[in-house]
Amino acid sequence: MAALPFNATRIEELVLRFNAVMAKEGTDISDLGGNATDDVVTATLQETEGDLSRNEITQEIESMNDEQQGALVALFWIGRGDAEPAAWEQTKALARQQHEGLVSRYLLGRPMVGEYLTVSEVSAHGTI
Repeated sequence: MAALPFNATRIEELVLRFNAVMAKEGTDISDLGGNATDDVVTATLQETEGDLSRNEITQEIESMNDEQQGALVALFWIGRGDAEPAAWEQTKALARQQHEGLVSRYLLGRPMVGEYLTVSEVSAHGTI
């Protein structure tokens, strides 16, 4: 078992944030009209420019060191089925080696990122 560069609680918090961001959709109705009470619910599900939840998760991921970012991408790949937990060190190295650009942009651009991080085999002790 390999130790993760962060604890399982941090992954769980990231999963919740990813799921909150991914549940939103782009604003497609400029005038919601109708019932004011219903409009609040619709507006909550639409992403707006400067949406704090997306900015927060972006800042959190980009503030991680290279090892943590590589581990996060490796966990995503394992959860998605692109790698096996037994190949953890190789997958983590490949993630750091192959990835260009912002890790947050890469992960936020992948559907079901929260789901794949959830199914990756992270124990409560932060090991894989």
